[in-house]
Amino acid sequence: MEQLGVFGIAGGFMAALGVALAGVLAFANRRLSVQEDPRIDQVEELLPKSNCGACGLAGCRNFAEKVVCGEVVPARCTVSSPDQVGSIAKLLGVGAGEVEKRVARLACAGGKHVARMRAHYAGLETCRAAAVVSGGGKECAWGCLGLGDCVSVCKHGAITLDLHGLPVVDVDKCTACNDCVEVCPKGLFSVEPADRRLWIACRNRAEGDVAEASCEVACTACGRCVADAPDGLMALKNNLVEIDYGWNDQAERRFTDRCPTGAIVWFDDRGRPLRGHAAKKILRHDALPVRQ
Repeated sequence: MEQLGVFGIAGGFMAALGVALAGVLAFANRRLSVQEDPRIDQVEELLPKSNCGACGLAGCRNFAEKVVCGEVVPARCTVSSPDQVGSIAKLLGVGAGEVEKRVARLACAGGKHVARMRAHYAGLETCRAAAVVSGGGKECAWGCLGLGDCVSVCKHGAITLDLHGLPVVDVDKCTACNDCVEVCPKGLFSVEPADRRLWIACRNRAEGDVAEASCEVACTACGRCVADAPDGLMALKNNLVEIDYGWNDQAERRFTDRCPTGAIVWFDDRGRPLRGHAAKKILRHDALPVRQ
């Protein structure tokens, strides 16, 4: 009986302590709670809820918080339609703002009609699966495998495969969400400001003859574009031309003119890659045979 009395006292003490602590927490919650701006929920409802991260923030909720606080402009959500952006701006009584257009760029022009295969891949029809099987069978170890992982992951229908199995980005539909960048096992996509029109459509770092033997449109590091461009804009590094976009205001289409393979391109207003005048014409439409 004495032990039961001790247990009863201990139980009563713990129950009283629990009630007291609950009261303290309830009081603290009432006095210290921060009232959230109701407009955050309203803005979130107007967003596409894709949580893609194209705005550079951690999802649509975080974007709603930042736009209500005035830290970002409504137009920063590049996935939203102009009407959605306008509705958010009207709700908050602010201007929609302007954001630099950014698009996904592919650093490869090696479709199956110009790039050679050293083996035929037969397996799961995804680039990631193919990449783990000897690199996917393409002779260029850096080249696009053309199985369309980027197409599958793009929620906005901005990427399609052309007749030669090469991804094509529709700049009007692209929201710069970064999904294609993350899914490509070769690391060929990057999200770039749309005003970066001078572009190296190649990642092959093999020496010139070796690179061209594996792909007819590979950069051969001949250096002609570098010689034609102003100092600082372009440079040869590890058998590949690189562009310093800090000098982007000096970029011109004419720097593509003497490229013999067309590895360096200029994007027109519609986002189409234009090759230089010296680039050899590719008339072949059929895929190249697997090299024996």
